[in-house]
Amino acid sequence: MESVFYFLEEHLSGELAVFLTAWLPFIELRGAIPLGIKLGIDPIQVFILAVIGNIIPIIPILLLLNPVREFLIRNSQIMKRFFDWLYNRTIRKSDQVDKYGALGLILFTAVPLPTTGAWTASFAAIIFKIKFKYAFPAIVAGVLLAGVVVTLMSLAIF
Repeated sequence: MESVFYFLEEHLSGELAVFLTAWLPFIELRGAIPLGIKLGIDPIQVFILAVIGNIIPIIPILLLLNPVREFLIRNSQIMKRFFDWLYNRTIRKSDQVDKYGALGLILFTAVPLPTTGAWTASFAAIIFKIKFKYAFPAIVAGVLLAGVVVTLMSLAIF
């Protein structure tokens, strides 16, 4: 992860580095906000860039993952293994989503721990067949809550 941050810092403006880091699975805004704060960017600007960057991938994941997955697993054993791994990993992490539905997505996304962000919540929404009209606002709410928590923690650290 350090090498990703180093590359982004060296080759992009700080603001663009924050925005693009928030797009990355597993890193998301949990890495983008500390990066922006460390780079000396205004914390409110960092929060906005990271939240928007983290929200953008949610829409294509929720709308396109199933059709793309179906196509890929029909044509590739490697992709079938990958999606089986992703499914099993998401199931292990998403008990609260199964139990509480859209509210569980908010909580799951809001907890600022590795592998509990918007990407995994989007996969969980698909697995548990939560409709887009419920999943998207719930995940966005979770991203906003996580953004507040991570920003406050980052300000305390830096």
